[in-house]
Amino acid sequence: MTTNNWTPEHPIVSVKDVYKSFGELEVLKGISFDVMKGEVICIIGPSGSGKSTLIRCINALNDINSGSIKVHGLEVNDPDLNKLELRKNVGMVFQQYNLFPHKTALENIMMAPMLVLKESKEEVLAKAEALVSKVRLDDKKHTYPGELSGGQQQRVAIARSLAMNPDVMLFDEVTAALDPETVKEVLVTIQDLASEGMTCILVTHEMGFARELADHIYFTDRGVIVEHGPPATFFKKAKDPRTKEFLSQIL
Repeated sequence: MTTNNWTPEHPIVSVKDVYKSFGELEVLKGISFDVMKGEVICIIGPSGSGKSTLIRCINALNDINSGSIKVHGLEVNDPDLNKLELRKNVGMVFQQYNLFPHKTALENIMMAPMLVLKESKEEVLAKAEALVSKVRLDDKKHTYPGELSGGQQQRVAIARSLAMNPDVMLFDEVTAALDPETVKEVLVTIQDLASEGMTCILVTHEMGFARELADHIYFTDRGVIVEHGPPATFFKKAKDPRTKEFLSQIL
């Protein structure tokens, strides 16, 4: 299936009746949703509601117990899944930046395309230079992670994911560990990606950002999707008492 064929009948990400337990603890209890190409989806909810587990399942970092997750036509739960093939299509950025401390910003961005995609150094360097510009860090490209602020490190992490040319980007609480003044620079970077048509799935507690940018918001609690809708409806006309209570605490 080519990317030109993503239609409402063929979502780029499809999650169907997904269950996930860690031992006796059931974390996901029948989660289902679809994401269309170019959509921005925000997943919100209290701590321990299964948000991060869900996003990790989409990238095959956690196995699921039952159900189906399809990304770009690949069945993530297939025991024969080529995880490398999946991760070429799906980039993921975590709360912790996980940059290599002994590599410069530019070198961090270049590693995966050279090692995994086997692209030439010249090709990768040109791409990395463009990505450094995209995340507004031209003046920091030869800087080591230890000399960068948290927000700058997170932007390098985003550029590193983009270097693999993904069709879908997953963001797991990427601003949670940042100082308030550096949160905005990371959100602006994600906003730029979304405006260019990148499909984005974000676990986030940044409600202003979700309200402004998301096409659809999912509120999870205790492993289920309690309520969902476009921001205009979700924030103003929430129906479920759990959603109302959650929003009253954070808005």
